[in-house]
Amino acid sequence: MTTGIDAIKNACQKVSDERLDDAKEIIMQDYPFKPLDNAGRDYTEVEKTKVFRDDGFIDRYSGEKLVYPPALRILSYLMPKEFPFHKNWKMSECHIAYWELVPTIDHIHPVSRGGKDEYENWVCTSQLRNSIKSNWTLEELGWKLHDPGDIKDWDGMMGWFMDYVSKNKHVLEDDAYIAKWHKDALTVLT
Repeated sequence: MTTGIDAIKNACQKVSDERLDDAKEIIMQDYPFKPLDNAGRDYTEVEKTKVFRDDGFIDRYSGEKLVYPPALRILSYLMPKEFPFHKNWKMSECHIAYWELVPTIDHIHPVSRGGKDEYENWVCTSQLRNSIKSNWTLEELGWKLHDPGDIKDWDGMMGWFMDYVSKNKHVLEDDAYIAKWHKDALTVLT
């Protein structure tokens, strides 16, 4: 079986021998470009919250605990200097916790590589690992998929968030992001 590196090596040799047609044939046969149909991404905060809860707020690529996004935003709301947030996640102006601890949805099989944008292909992971994984498969990265966590053991501070908001309703009026996630949490929890 010819590996990708073998195909490149052989193609380069043909180019050196001024046999471009042979080099093209090697690439087409042994290491062809395979365009894929990108299915896109289309999930709501309600669907995200459901995935986060179903996965027990566990990063499925590392097994580490994650935190419900608006719980961190409350900390930024209360302590903007000590726990800053930037709307575009600018790293020089945003606490690293947003990258390390905020869950997001990742497609186990990347959409850009033909994966489906559907619940069965979604997992909870951190923003950091989602950025690292990008369009790579688990096999290509040497990663494994950890089992989901148990929401009874760790709820990602979602319970704390809901309790805090119920006692401090003014945050819902002051911060649209917190209000949106609260509304979506109510949908998932009821």
